Amino acid sequence: MTSIFLKSCTGLLVCALGFNVMGAQFKVEEGLILASAQAQGIDEETNVRVYQQASPAVVAIDAGDSTGSGSIITPEGLVLTNAHVVGDATQVTVRLADGRQFTGQVIGYADESLDLAAVQIDGGDNIFPMVPLATSVTQVGQQAFAIGNPFGLQGTFTVGIVSRIDAERGLLQTDAAINPGNSGGPLLNRNGELIGVNTSIFTTGENAGSIGIGFAISTPQVRPFITAVQNGTASTVASRQHQIDRAPSPIVIDGNVIRARLDSSSNLLPDNSYFNAYTFEGHAGQRISIDMNSNQVDSYLLLYGPNQEYLGENDNNGNSLNAHIEITLPTDGTYFVFANSSGASEQGQYELRISSLGSARNYLLSESGTLNTQDGRLTDNSLYDEYLFSGQQGQEVTITLTSQDFDAYLLLIDNQGNKIAENDDIARNNSNSTIRISLPYTGQYRVIVNTYDQTGQGQYQMNVR
Repeated sequence: MTSIFLKSCTGLLVCALGFNVMGAQFKVEEGLILASAQAQGIDEETNVRVYQQASPAVVAIDAGDSTGSGSIITPEGLVLTNAHVVGDATQVTVRLADGRQFTGQVIGYADESLDLAAVQIDGGDNIFPMVPLATSVTQVGQQAFAIGNPFGLQGTFTVGIVSRIDAERGLLQTDAAINPGNSGGPLLNRNGELIGVNTSIFTTGENAGSIGIGFAISTPQVRPFITAVQNGTASTVASRQHQIDRAPSPIVIDGNVIRARLDSSSNLLPDNSYFNAYTFEGHAGQRISIDMNSNQVDSYLLLYGPNQEYLGENDNNGNSLNAHIEITLPTDGTYFVFANSSGASEQGQYELRISSLGSARNYLLSESGTLNTQDGRLTDNSLYDEYLFSGQQGQEVTITLTSQDFDAYLLLIDNQGNKIAENDDIARNNSNSTIRISLPYTGQYRVIVNTYDQTGQGQYQMNVR
């Protein structure tokens, strides 16, 4: 079923979209993209191995006013945790999985942009188990394992995937359950290596647990801090104690404008940026816009769907301090909006509004999106996103892809993984793309939103009508 697709004769080789992604074989069957059982099943043997390998080096930390988790990263007992776990304590109690308990000295803090601290166990001549730091590149979709001490239960193990990577901010998003007490513990890959330090969760209320949106500081962000600690150059002054899990506030589409403030009473992401969370009820096919306007902070919007899936973000609207998202909602349910700032510790007033743009009934599909380095790449190294729509045999459709940021490229794929149509430029001086076609069968189709070359990235609008 694997098919090779070529861009038009002036283009480059495109990947087999039929195809092999991160080792999992995918096919199109009855209009759905299905992974093989081997790819979808969580390997029980892997779970057991990762837990047995890593859990001896995951510790519980008691700093008096706060508790959390940590990872031993050297045989001499250097522990990596969150700054908000140790607070301004100079000495903490460290408890290992085997029941041993030690005193630990807080010996370093990262700067205010990272929620990290280091603790040295007073262990004498003990040789401690350790969690190695991952050297491989973390990818969206790979398995992720969290070990920690939520609700005082030491050594709790949860499994999920890496849901999203924000390379610019050095954040990993995971749906592995991260609850209070997991803070500072490791997020692991299937080799039992540390890919991130679990830091914060999005909850639905005070003392509530995870709903599938958890954040970790990625290992590449952690390494410079570890080096500074080992060189004796890390700060010994606590710079990060803020950790608040405020419940989201409801907001109504076409309702009143929300006027609020980002400050120390807001929630905090691991990059030290404040955010306030909101929920709204939406319906499949409903087209909306979300606007965050401010002249005091550099607005940043993030949107998540009813299944906690990441749906989009925007840093600025027309190079202003404002942020704007337009989207056709994919399903009925409760959506989550993060009103955030682009930079660390930004404080100030903002306005938030969600407006209805009507129904997308005139469209089979209408999507606003962004191609960035978190997306998949074709074999010519160009970025792509993928969408599904259903159509009827003989139906005349027009697919358009417009972008002010990159040279657009469109591919239309059938339910057997074969290319039906493609387009690079609408006209000689127009780098947007369009496909006009009479659909050959009744069923689902795949639209590949792509850039012409590997340098292209940015925002786009794609419509199927």
